[in-house]
Amino acid sequence: MTELTSLRPLAAVLVSAVIIVPVLASRGRPNLREFWTVLAAVTKFGLVASMVPGVLAGDVYVTNLGTFVPGVEFALQADPLGILFGLLASMLWLVTSFYSIGYMRGLDEHAQTRYFAAFAGSLSAAMGIAFASNLLVLFVFYELLTVATYPLVTHDETDEARAAGRKYLAYTFGGGVAVLAGSILVFWATGTTTFSAGGIAELASADPVFARAAFALLIVGFGVKAALMPLHSWLPDAMVAPTPVSGLLHAVAVVKSGVFGIARVVLDVFGPDLVADLGVGVILAAVAAFTLVVSSVIALRQDNLKRRLAFSTVSQLSYIVLGLAVLHPLALVGGLLHIPAHAFMKLTLFFCAGALHVETHTDDISNMAGIGKRMPLTMAAFGIAALGMAGIPLVAGFVSKYFLLIGTVSSGGIVFTVALLVSGILNIAYFWPVVYTAFFESPGESDPKPVVENALGGRYGTPEAAADGGSNPDEHEHESEGDGADDGFRDDHGYAADHTGQGELDEAEAEAQIRREHGHDASPAWEHRAWNGSESTWFMLGPILFAMTGSIVLGIVPDTAVFLRIVRLIVAGATGVSV
Repeated sequence: MTELTSLRPLAAVLVSAVIIVPVLASRGRPNLREFWTVLAAVTKFGLVASMVPGVLAGDVYVTNLGTFVPGVEFALQADPLGILFGLLASMLWLVTSFYSIGYMRGLDEHAQTRYFAAFAGSLSAAMGIAFASNLLVLFVFYELLTVATYPLVTHDETDEARAAGRKYLAYTFGGGVAVLAGSILVFWATGTTTFSAGGIAELASADPVFARAAFALLIVGFGVKAALMPLHSWLPDAMVAPTPVSGLLHAVAVVKSGVFGIARVVLDVFGPDLVADLGVGVILAAVAAFTLVVSSVIALRQDNLKRRLAFSTVSQLSYIVLGLAVLHPLALVGGLLHIPAHAFMKLTLFFCAGALHVETHTDDISNMAGIGKRMPLTMAAFGIAALGMAGIPLVAGFVSKYFLLIGTVSSGGIVFTVALLVSGILNIAYFWPVVYTAFFESPGESDPKPVVENALGGRYGTPEAAADGGSNPDEHEHESEGDGADDGFRDDHGYAADHTGQGELDEAEAEAQIRREHGHDASPAWEHRAWNGSESTWFMLGPILFAMTGSIVLGIVPDTAVFLRIVRLIVAGATGVSV
């Protein structure tokens, strides 16, 4: 690797921070405000992309800002691992910026200026994480990311949003303290926290007890944002945020900063060899395997689409961690490649969920019967991304999971191979009902959509009660004993519409009313829309189709896509093995 002094890493970090001021100054002029947002996103992506050819050729771009604390420099570097995260974050921020315009205007959301300013600050912090040259600089930006994303999590300003925000701060600031403590232990043992491909050499001669303690602290700290169980519960609660924020949390910045931090620890602080010698890799792999299976089971029980996607994210992030923890070069390739693969697929899924909300105000899967007629492009994109999440060929998830499976088998970790296969089956189980409901059911014939209903899932009683989101079954006891008056349409409180009482609406009028309340038109089924984009604004459809296309490109021509080339370079540098 050849170090080149350059201001480009610093510029990539600062560009979105600088435009916060003009964004705030353009409060009364939304077109100008969003122009600044798109300009910054294009500039940031251009700066990062301009460094990719050099990094692939063996160059590392470095900006040194002087001494941070004695023995530690405040420096930014664009190395292969940093470029992987930075290129992904900058590309998808550009896409999300356009989507945010359509989403926020479509719902006429309040505080849009604050939203775009916080979004810009979040991407500056994420880019700082990508290009941090050592643990302490990474810690600074890791904490700044928490601060910048807090206004986005609490955007709705409801009691639920504020509670989710407080939980988010408690978890992530707690994780930050653990990262700082681990960084101090590494510095105490080695005299440095600077990243080095293959690990910091001095750690190999450090006391194994302190080395294991430092590793544990760093993994716990980064594991909070990576949503490793039992540190995951902030993530589903954060779904109260607007959908573009959910995309930011799940695909672009926050959770990816967690797995990126774990990648830095495994590859550039301890190194694969030392992780194996200390025996901590198998423990981390076991935690990841447990998380990816259990969170998939929990996803089966969710009727709210965003919460099902949230638990899916918890599972999919653990694929990445598992690949890093198994330590085999093929598994490392699979884990690192799943960072962009998951990002494109999950962003597609959340964008689709947001479009459904904007256009039909539908959030629960049990209310989506036949919605594919109303949103054909959106639900087709959802189906393709869901196939990829389940590891079906020709979509990005298949390639990364193939490397993971081969890597776990080659390393002798058959139990981890089984966990991957079981989770893949569960992925099909919780995504297929969404696609089936959208395209193959009609409103009058649909059934409740939590796949699993029992006490462990928090849903009790009859299927009708489950469709109501887990309300007290006693409140609905009279419905299960009725004589068929409940035809499957329920009011906003989950009670069956009474079509038989004196003075009540007749059956057809009641059904039409309830359909309108849940985003249906007044006809017996969803309104048909053509496949020409008439279902929504292109500010949202364009990003959906772009993210979906990225998922397909990574699945069909992974060697042509630059992400796989970067991943191969990272693994070769950390292990000395070309894959």
